[in-house]
Amino acid sequence: MSSLALDTLPFYCPIPPAIHPDVDTVERRAHAWIDESGLCPTAVARAWTIGTKSAEFYARFAPAADPDRLWITACWVCWGFAFDDARCDEGPLAADPAGFAAPAGTVQRALEVPGPLHADDPYVAALHDLGERFRACAGPVQNRRFHQAHRAWLTGVQWQIGNRAARRMPDLDDYLSMRLHSAGGEPTYAMLEIANGIDVPAAEMDSPAVCALTEMAILVAALDNDRHSHAKEADRDQTDQNIISVLTAQDVLSPRQALREAVALRDSVLDRFLALRADVTRTASAELRRYLDDLGHGIRGNIEWGLRFPRYHSPRHALRGPRSVTAPEDLPFTNRPLTGGRDPQRLPTISWWWQDLAP
Repeated sequence: MSSLALDTLPFYCPIPPAIHPDVDTVERRAHAWIDESGLCPTAVARAWTIGTKSAEFYARFAPAADPDRLWITACWVCWGFAFDDARCDEGPLAADPAGFAAPAGTVQRALEVPGPLHADDPYVAALHDLGERFRACAGPVQNRRFHQAHRAWLTGVQWQIGNRAARRMPDLDDYLSMRLHSAGGEPTYAMLEIANGIDVPAAEMDSPAVCALTEMAILVAALDNDRHSHAKEADRDQTDQNIISVLTAQDVLSPRQALREAVALRDSVLDRFLALRADVTRTASAELRRYLDDLGHGIRGNIEWGLRFPRYHSPRHALRGPRSVTAPEDLPFTNRPLTGGRDPQRLPTISWWWQDLAP
C-alpha cells in the first residue's frame, strides 16, 4: 500500500515549501529537552522519539518564527508523538476509552495549572514543564487558545478509542468529524501564534471564515497523514480507522478505489481553502496574514515531512529504532487537483465551508 499511496497519486499542493533556517539548532535543543524530560527510559525509546523529526516538522509550519519559541513548540510535538504512541494508539489504553479518560484529564490539567506541580508520571511532568514555558513566552489569549485546542484533541482521541473498543467503523461523515479532532491538528495550528509571537484579534480568529480555514487545513493534513501512515498502521494492525479503510468499508471499494476517492475529496477541500484564504487575506490584519500564510506552510510542510518521516517507513519490530529515510529527489507534487470524486458539499460535517464566508 505504501507504493500505491505515495507513488501513483501525487500530492496536489500549489503552495511553495519553506523551512526555518535554524532548524538544526532547534532540533539539537529539542533532543536535549527529551533527555531532560524523562520521556524516554531506554535508548530504543529515545531513538523512536527522535525519529519523529519534530523540529523539522514544526520548522516547516512556522518558517519565520522566533527560534526560542520554535524550540518550545517542537518539544510539544515530541511530547505529543510520545504520548500518542504510549497512551493512544498502542498500550493498554488503546481500546479502553474509560481507562484513557483519567490520564487524558490529568495531562490536560497539568498543562493548564501554573506554578509548581509534582508529578511522578513523566508525561504529566513534561507537559507541565512545557505549559510553564508557554506561559513565560506567550500571553493569556494565546495560551488559552492552545489549552482549548489541546482539550479538543484529547476528546477526539477518546472518540477514536471508543470506536476501536466497540469495533465500530464510522461512516465517512462521522470519520471526518472525529479526525478533525483526533489528528492533533488543533493544538498544532494553535501553537502558530505562540511560535510567531502574534495575537490574532478575536474578531478575526473567531470569524466563521477563519474557523473554516483552520478546519480545512487540519483536515487536509489529517488525510495526507492517513496516506502516509497507512503502511505503518497496517503493519501494526491499526487501520481500523483510516480514510482508506472507512471508504473501503462504507462503499465496498478496493483499496485503490478508496485511495482515489480520498485524494479527490482532500483536493476539493484544499481548492476551497486556497480560494477562501485569498478572499480573507485581502482585508486581514498583519497578524492574521501571518497565521493564514502558516496554515498553508503547515499543509505543504506536513507532506514534505511525511515523505521523510522514519516512523512511517520502518517495520514494527525495529529493535534499534526507526531506520533513516531519504525522500525521493522528485517529490510527488502536482499543481492539478484530482477530480471526479464525491461532492464534499453533501457531507454535513464540512459542507458549511462552502457557504459565503468571505468578509
